[in-house]
Amino acid sequence: MKTIVPHLLSVVPRGRPRQRHAPFTRYILALVACVLIYGWVFHLLMAWEGQEHSWFTGVYWALTVMSTLGFGDITFTSDLGRAFSMLVLVSGVVLLLILLPFLFIRFVYAPWLDQQSHRKAHALRSLPANVSEHVVICSDDPIARGLTQRLKLAGIPAYVIEPDPVAARRMHDEGRPVITGEIDDTHTYSGARVEEARLLLANGSDTVNSNIVLTVRELTSSVPVVALAEFEDSVDVLELSGSTHVLPLKKRLGEHLAARVSAGSARANVIGSFEDLVLAEFPVHGTPFQGRTIRETRLREVIGLTIVGVWEGGALHPTGPDFVLDAASMAVAIGTPEQIQELDEVLVIYDANPNPVIVIGGGKVGRAAAKALKRRGVSVNIVERDGTLSNRIAGIPDKLFVGDASDRALLDAAGIADAPSILLTTHDDAMNVYLTVYCHRLNPDARILTRVTHDRNVEAIFRAGANFVLSYASLGIESILSIVQGRALLMLGEGLEVFDIPLPGALAGRTLADAAIGQRTGLNVIAVRENGRLRTQPPAAGVLRAECALIALGTPEQRRAFSDSFG
Repeated sequence: MKTIVPHLLSVVPRGRPRQRHAPFTRYILALVACVLIYGWVFHLLMAWEGQEHSWFTGVYWALTVMSTLGFGDITFTSDLGRAFSMLVLVSGVVLLLILLPFLFIRFVYAPWLDQQSHRKAHALRSLPANVSEHVVICSDDPIARGLTQRLKLAGIPAYVIEPDPVAARRMHDEGRPVITGEIDDTHTYSGARVEEARLLLANGSDTVNSNIVLTVRELTSSVPVVALAEFEDSVDVLELSGSTHVLPLKKRLGEHLAARVSAGSARANVIGSFEDLVLAEFPVHGTPFQGRTIRETRLREVIGLTIVGVWEGGALHPTGPDFVLDAASMAVAIGTPEQIQELDEVLVIYDANPNPVIVIGGGKVGRAAAKALKRRGVSVNIVERDGTLSNRIAGIPDKLFVGDASDRALLDAAGIADAPSILLTTHDDAMNVYLTVYCHRLNPDARILTRVTHDRNVEAIFRAGANFVLSYASLGIESILSIVQGRALLMLGEGLEVFDIPLPGALAGRTLADAAIGQRTGLNVIAVRENGRLRTQPPAAGVLRAECALIALGTPEQRRAFSDSFG
């Protein structure tokens, strides 16, 4: 026994399963031999004390004492017998309660678990032969996580490449489609069946993305490749590497924030298009529409536009003919580009505010937003804490203010009291929440637009008083989805999108009023497509035909609720 234990502990499991299990098998044989020896000694001592027991009783006694059960039905009366019992008890604690579990885990359970893991890892290195028209995503990040969920909702399979096999197995166990392999290895993309893919997304750093694109182009020249670009200077390099689409998301994030700015004369900001129609938002404050119901505005009769919702507290609320538009309302309308232009002609003489828009943060997003506003002819002041960025910012805004945005005197000098809109473009969510509260207090009438890094902070920023929030991840997800689905980018707001939903059989022959889609799911049905034509603001009493489709505004969660409710 003195030599068995050190030998077993020094054995490293290698080779075939039988060889790996051999130390544990030898231990079991030694344990059985030990029990038999204890049973034999038990008989000798019991005979010496004048007691008679069967051989089976000896084995039974040895096991009960070694396992510490100690029923007490068979006991020694002499000190020698009790000393022997103590020896059996102590050795049983070591052999059965310590060594046996340890050796079982090390030489039996752990190798089996590793074998299962290796089998699973091998299975994760390649996709089944029947997988095609899928999306391959080269890195696991917030964009990848949101994109896979949205693609699943659209019925498009997507797989994320994860180089770490352990992380890949964890993702697989969580139900996330994943393949494992190095992102600069052609074997990884062969296993991902990239030649049969609908699209590949290179979402690493600019240098890594260039390597990914060149590696993929060794296998296929036809599959579209979308590459994300951190720096504008990288766009040309990624295009030369073979990227089909290059998305400088931070630049576009600034431009999208600038597009939602209300400044100068009242105007309709186009926020997206859907087939032949466009969606636009316009302020109500200071226009003839303020204080009127949607029916009283007569926009549908005079211009042909339909108001489909109103922004309030960061959420898009559905409206009806009797909804009253107040000064804080930001209405969303759908119509043709010509109708939106007619609306602009009506709004242009109202709500003039020539004061500069304030952009807080002069990084990539802030500079892109300021440039976009200047192209619109809007005056811009930038507030930036880091003085080393002055050279990059110089020449973009009307005025640059260097200092901490929490400095009241600095913001007063920048014109916060009269600013029509304030853009918060720092990459620190906590700072953006703080500045939203601060700026809203200094100028309650200003429209506050902010970026967000983490989705979990969206609600907090809305509660702080922001009118519009947009995140890097959401813009990336929507941009890539628009490419995958071959449609124009429609960026309504954080988490909002337009869904084209074939009418479920459960709704055929029913009216919108009877279906109560808004009450049951939160989706806002803005149009119905029937026989190739879109009918906006469908009447609640209109009967839905089996061949029609619903065009609805809402969140992915509301879309899933629709599927759960109606199939």
